[in-house]
Amino acid sequence: MNPHLAPVTVPDPALLPHVQRLCDLTDPYACGPAEDDLFAAAMAEINVWHAERSPFFAAVHEGTAPDGPYRAPLVHANFFKRHEVLSIPREDVEVHLTSSGTTGQKSQMFFDHWTIRSAQRMVARIFERNGWITPEQEANYLLCSYEPAPSLKLGTAFTDNYLCDFAPVRDVAYALRATGGGHEFDPFGCVAALRRFEREDVPVRILGFPAFLFFTLERMRTLGLPPLRLPEGSLVVLGGGWKGDADRSVPKEELYARITGQLGIPGERIRDTFGSVEHCVPYVECEQHRLHATVWSRVTIRSTRTLDPLPFGEPGYLHLVSPYITSVPAQSVVMGDLASLHPGDACGCDLGTPWFTVHGRAGVSRNRSCAAAAAELMRGMA
Repeated sequence: MNPHLAPVTVPDPALLPHVQRLCDLTDPYACGPAEDDLFAAAMAEINVWHAERSPFFAAVHEGTAPDGPYRAPLVHANFFKRHEVLSIPREDVEVHLTSSGTTGQKSQMFFDHWTIRSAQRMVARIFERNGWITPEQEANYLLCSYEPAPSLKLGTAFTDNYLCDFAPVRDVAYALRATGGGHEFDPFGCVAALRRFEREDVPVRILGFPAFLFFTLERMRTLGLPPLRLPEGSLVVLGGGWKGDADRSVPKEELYARITGQLGIPGERIRDTFGSVEHCVPYVECEQHRLHATVWSRVTIRSTRTLDPLPFGEPGYLHLVSPYITSVPAQSVVMGDLASLHPGDACGCDLGTPWFTVHGRAGVSRNRSCAAAAAELMRGMA
């Protein structure tokens, strides 16, 4: 068995049997009455778990009218930028990650062994379903994110380096190079790496922020370089958005066309993702480039005025729910993103779960995401 798919056990099997059963489901997009009942039972268990272990959650759970079928209070993601809340002893924290860049307020998220391994196994299940786990096939990597450094705790860097485990690493290059006092965008290094990888006989995997990849393609065009044809089986998995560099962003369709035209990677091998350190359930585009809910999560769109649930197609706050997390009471998080939800059968792919479109950030905030912080390093360089 692939180690990333190996069994992992909840902290207390007697108290969390339905959480265990839900997270053990192997089909990332299974849906139906049985899955709905299991999800509701798992949410009931995790609400009790956090109410008994987190004074914060106990207070809001008792003092707030339960919302929706899962009876979990709504917690905004920005709460975790100002407060550290735990439902486990600090000695049980296995991983500590932050959401933002080098300055500004950061979400402080703490993960016990179950939580981080459960989230990683979800990623592995989705990669397995897409045929992207290839232990027998090496790959060269261009990571359009941060080069590891001893003090780096960013969730994006953690995730991108984890994704390198799904195909053995022959060589890896980073867009954001560690300088000893921070990170610096290296477009020439990215271009050189891609040109070198084209000459080798293994697929290339490009992971990370779309903005870094776009500005690398722009640099190739500025330099007058001809299109590359990366080896067959190459893959692009993007995540993190443009956020702080939104004024320089391009439509997704244009970016995908540029990737195909300049790197030779077909559209079905280019996928965007959505995720956050506050809600680590992975959302990966299907072949139609839609972000589908998983069997381990539920997605609701809420009114920006009343927080009431909205029908399909109407934009509002993105609300994400999942009972996988035992370390922090983040099982019901309202994100700062505006999105709309659509029925599964409106996609055209073979997945049955609803899918959502992210329209952008709600309002203007001084709180910066990883992408926003990273974007500052690109200004004036492309």
